[in-house]
Amino acid sequence: MGAPPAAPAAAPAVTLEHVAKRFGSVTAVHDAHFSIGRGEFFSLLGPSGCGKTTTLRLIAGFEAPSAGRVLLEDQDVSAVPPYRRRVNTVFQHYALFPHLSVYDNVAFGPRSRGLPEGEIRRRVAELLGVVRLADLGGRRPGQLSGGQQQRVALARALVNFPVALLLDEPLGALDLKLRQAMQLELKRIQREVGITFLYVTHDQEEALTMSDRIAVMAEGRIEQIDTPQAIYHSPATVFVADFLGRANLLPARVTAVDATLVSVAIAGGHVVRVPSPAWKPVTGAAALVMVRPECVRIGAAPRGPEALAATISDVVFQGPVVRCALRAADGTELVAHLGPGDQTAALVPGATVFVDWEADAPRLLPPAANGAGTA
Repeated sequence: MGAPPAAPAAAPAVTLEHVAKRFGSVTAVHDAHFSIGRGEFFSLLGPSGCGKTTTLRLIAGFEAPSAGRVLLEDQDVSAVPPYRRRVNTVFQHYALFPHLSVYDNVAFGPRSRGLPEGEIRRRVAELLGVVRLADLGGRRPGQLSGGQQQRVALARALVNFPVALLLDEPLGALDLKLRQAMQLELKRIQREVGITFLYVTHDQEEALTMSDRIAVMAEGRIEQIDTPQAIYHSPATVFVADFLGRANLLPARVTAVDATLVSVAIAGGHVVRVPSPAWKPVTGAAALVMVRPECVRIGAAPRGPEALAATISDVVFQGPVVRCALRAADGTELVAHLGPGDQTAALVPGATVFVDWEADAPRLLPPAANGAGTA
């Protein structure tokens, strides 16, 4: 069970009220209950099959909820067909009209609505300027790069000023460098137009780079909704900790609890203290200590009584970081990511070192039903 969703900063553009979607005996979405604020960049993040695209399709109107309500700007649209909802969708395959120019692709929506030609010209010129294609209005889609085609699809979806723009993994067809560049472009475009973006992705970097808030999904359920910083540094569940970034997840047993700190035994009885979590641990209960690899410190001598002795099992140079794999005496495994400022020359497999971390670095999580792992 995840933490309650953080509220949007602005009035809601999209609200799901206890929405569920079932396909026969399979429940694809379980009790989705959250709001997305106006002008917010909101991402649904999770592995394939977790229900994120189904959630987007429920908002778009391509699927009807089995239970609950979908609201756009506080109006119930659960039974409203897609073409009457003020949302537009951009898919991974942009579905541009190959026989039309860039200008005419973007103008297609306003023309279908019968807007005056002067208003159409104004809107198209404005959107082509926003997506930085003002000089390419006369080209056909086949004359554009993948990134340019994606920006045409964005302009076409935005030109009718929807309540929300729904994006279903739109960067998946691009190569890595272009995908990374387009992440920044998408965020810039969203800020300039001020329209709510709902972005579906399985890519953690995309979600962290672009989002104001992220909803992490697993097996049709919302595990946690919060800012990228909060989800990364303070995950509510083992799944969120393990899926978003890399994490050391150390089996632990609670030995003492007070108002601000919890003492736990890890690695065969070694006691460390961690900040008290939002959930209520009790003495003797099983738990997991999460520490991000970049927070792990390694020294030749212990810095304090909580330092854990470990043996280096592997050292790998990965460009901006050195990945150091460690093993405690009881077999507990950890990973440390060391940066340019760390002394790494003396770190060799087989060496004994002492491991610790800053007092606010670890997080105490309830144990996962299916165990834990170390990234």
